Amino acid sequence: MKVVIGLGNALRGDDAAGPATVEQLRPRLNGTVQLFTLNDPLQLPDCLEGAELAVVCDAVCSGAAPGTLHRFEAHAAPLPASVRPALSSHGIGLAEVVELARRLGRLPRRLVIFGIEGHCFEPGTPLSPEVAAAVPRAAEAILQELCDA
Repeated sequence: MKVVIGLGNALRGDDAAGPATVEQLRPRLNGTVQLFTLNDPLQLPDCLEGAELAVVCDAVCSGAAPGTLHRFEAHAAPLPASVRPALSSHGIGLAEVVELARRLGRLPRRLVIFGIEGHCFEPGTPLSPEVAAAVPRAAEAILQELCDA
């Protein structure tokens, strides 16, 4: 089974990058892959259950230019310390949840993370132009990842 997960808050500007990417993929995948949008990263391990390949898309803050697309193979190694979640209102972010799932033996065989560099996370704002332009690129990269699997 393959899953694609968009992580983020659709009401906080660039934090909506993950869910926006999943919504672009929804009509193209037509039920062939399980799709999830999550606001709470603590829900991630449940979505990974039974997956052979999981792809997660989230907004990140690493200091790169807004709209930069990052790719990480999280099944092989922890996420780099330089890449932190863009926003975490839960006190725990994607990197910590991935490591928790690793310790619990709940990671899929392959876990690929696509991070879209964000910069505007104000409540009630739309995606910034740079992140909005990156969403279709992220969707294409995820489609390629699924095809290559």
